[in-house]
Amino acid sequence: MDITDLKNPTLYINRELSLLEFNLRVIEQTKDENLPLLERLRFLCIASTNLDEFFEIRVAGLKQQAKYGLTQTGPDNLSPAEVLMRISETAHRFVEEQYQVWNEMMIPALSKDKIRLLRRTQWKPQTSRWIHRYFRNEVLPVLSPIGLDPAHPFPRVLNKNLYFIISLDGKDAFGRDSGLAIVQAPRSLPRIIQIPARYSGGSHDFILLSSIIHAHVSDLFPGMNVMGCYQFKVTRDSDLLIDDEETDDLLRALKGELPSRRFSDAVRLEVADNCPDELSHFLLRKFELRQEDLYQVNGPVNLGRLLAICDLVDRPELKFPGFTPDIPRRLVKNTSIFDTLHNGDILLHHPFQSFAPVIDFLRQAATDPHVLSIKQTLYRTGAESVVVEALKIAARSGKEVTVVIELRARFDEEANIELASELQQAGAHVVYGVVNYKTHAKMILVVRREGRSLRRYVHLGTGNYHARTARLYTDYGLLTSDKAIGEDVNKLFHQLTGLGRAGRLKKLLQSPFTLHKGILTYIDKEVSLVNEGKKGWIIAKMNALVDPEIIIALYRASQAGVKIDLIVRGVCCLRPGIKGISENINVRSIVGRFLEHTRVFYFHQNGEELLFCSSADWMTRNLHHRVEVCFPIEEKRTSDTVIELGLLNYLSDNTQAWSLQSDGSYKRLKPGTHKPRSAQQLLLEHYCK
Repeated sequence: MDITDLKNPTLYINRELSLLEFNLRVIEQTKDENLPLLERLRFLCIASTNLDEFFEIRVAGLKQQAKYGLTQTGPDNLSPAEVLMRISETAHRFVEEQYQVWNEMMIPALSKDKIRLLRRTQWKPQTSRWIHRYFRNEVLPVLSPIGLDPAHPFPRVLNKNLYFIISLDGKDAFGRDSGLAIVQAPRSLPRIIQIPARYSGGSHDFILLSSIIHAHVSDLFPGMNVMGCYQFKVTRDSDLLIDDEETDDLLRALKGELPSRRFSDAVRLEVADNCPDELSHFLLRKFELRQEDLYQVNGPVNLGRLLAICDLVDRPELKFPGFTPDIPRRLVKNTSIFDTLHNGDILLHHPFQSFAPVIDFLRQAATDPHVLSIKQTLYRTGAESVVVEALKIAARSGKEVTVVIELRARFDEEANIELASELQQAGAHVVYGVVNYKTHAKMILVVRREGRSLRRYVHLGTGNYHARTARLYTDYGLLTSDKAIGEDVNKLFHQLTGLGRAGRLKKLLQSPFTLHKGILTYIDKEVSLVNEGKKGWIIAKMNALVDPEIIIALYRASQAGVKIDLIVRGVCCLRPGIKGISENINVRSIVGRFLEHTRVFYFHQNGEELLFCSSADWMTRNLHHRVEVCFPIEEKRTSDTVIELGLLNYLSDNTQAWSLQSDGSYKRLKPGTHKPRSAQQLLLEHYCK
């Protein structure tokens, strides 16, 4: 094939394989001995839960396509069956590495710091007695072993829950001798139990619930011989199938669909590596899985559960140092956020700057007698959200409160259904977005009477209105009273809550209408400038780059001589460094203490510099199938700060940065003879003094 054909499949990295590569970079954090020990453990747990979600959504979708014989391919031209084969190869290596890191690195390192996950060989007599009492008092009363026979068929196994398959010898009181039983670990009990120091001799000694059950499994089958007891876990398809066109009540439809997630088609089976082949094959048949779907693990079948240790161990020296987020001086000096915004915009860079001003913005709006209405989008908020409480206060005080809730925010569906009910009871108007388009935009609009006129105040963000993740994810949030932006946001809310067109927006770009076209236009403008002998430079920071049209536009820009620097945390389907195609494109991924979540797009424009922040990644789903907002950063001082600290700072990172190679692999950058630079650490030092 002609390599100059920019649609050539060899120029594209498969999306799913790129996502697995991101997880490998997370695992590498676990190996980094420069990081605090419990944070390394946290990265190991994150990698495990990420892999669960990958199978629940991405692999499940591919299996559905393969099942129905679909041959639809992406730009890489790989069929669903081919992708599944490559995923299986990579994921098996990934899982093997996970457990190797756990057994050979983490267990010894934790033990050295006197944090122990006790095995049976380490139990002292008093430890064994305490564990036995715990089993009798807390575990045994809620266990329900199921012997497999014609009257007790194989049970319905919950998604991602811990189970045991047990082989037995002998007959029970009724003369039954099926030889097999299933035990479900109680969901009501913690998977990690801390042993009191007086019974173990250590202040940070733990035991797995699975170990307790395994040690006492004979108690469940009196008079019979337990020949073997083996853990297993099944991962199921968790994508909700809601036909928007055929659904007249999205809330009711989602409520009906959610329970099916627990018992949908199985996509992966994890078993203890000492489980005999005949039992593994028995389980595979029961779940209608194939050999390539089997993952044998040398350790707990759900490493993500180990995250509890990070929370239970109060050892500050083994965690990242705490910090106090900065609050902009203008907000400290002035108690009224509305008065502050009269004098110019405020751009917040979380978590280095506090999320509190966003909360204060809502709280002041909720109690200000001059505020007439509040409109907000909600995607993820978290439990007991202070954002939601402020909206409820506003509604109860008689203000017009309208909330656009995205019910289909993945794995937050139940929480958002409950949230919608709470807000409605408080008197807020609740709508569920637009049929066939997820509402992913982050917007707040406050309308305030000032003298004889009304003034609009706006918050636009790259991240969710979630106080907890605002301390863990990097995001930008713009507070402004700019008239044009206020008018644009007002049009967008009318579009979301009512019917009709938003009309031409003055400053904002919006998915699914203008954002994709706008990005392509700005890329093409850089090409035109280079063709005129001027400088062309694009810097874009995002979570994922997938959209084929944008990738082609970037390839063309590279061919024209435009310098392109991409900071893509996760999936990147573009191949950099290909001669004649992408040698002017550099791609890096930053994996550090905070999850990089900002979307920032910079276009040099021959020195006139255009800068945007956005809720959208450069993915087809974001650009064509979601409601997203992209907003300009116009004030010179603010835009200079974002360029310097939010972009160039990341391009100079040589400790947490990974460089994407043309073959799809990543190479971690090292300082070498240069001074070590960590973008996130420099931001902490800059803001959190």
